[in-house]
Amino acid sequence: MIKIPTKLDSDERKRLLESIGPLDGIEVFNNQVLVAVYIRPEKSAGGIYFADQTKEEDKWQGKVGLILKMGPTAFDDPDGKWFQGVKIELNDWVMFRPSDGWSMTINKNICRLLDDTAIRGRVQNPQQVY
Repeated sequence: MIKIPTKLDSDERKRLLESIGPLDGIEVFNNQVLVAVYIRPEKSAGGIYFADQTKEEDKWQGKVGLILKMGPTAFDDPDGKWFQGVKIELNDWVMFRPSDGWSMTINKNICRLLDDTAIRGRVQNPQQVY
């Protein structure tokens, strides 16, 4: 997949990574993936202000996140049955079901710890999916 970064994508990724801060003391095991749930900003790119309720819904119903850490066997697929050559990397925006994984707060950010097989796809822009 060819990544064509957009300004929005770059801005949102940078905002989220700065908010999370260093993750040096967090280790992820096995095939687990730590993702930061994407929370829409207060104002859309078009200038529309989102209600506070929208941000609260994103925390618990968000379906897109940024990959922060991966366990040593995450996306390891020696038989080629699960991922079929798809290469997922740190800082990719990925999709998942809101009910999957273990929800936690890291440095005031909602995150989820997911099995690699719970990642359903990748998006270039986190606002493509809700």
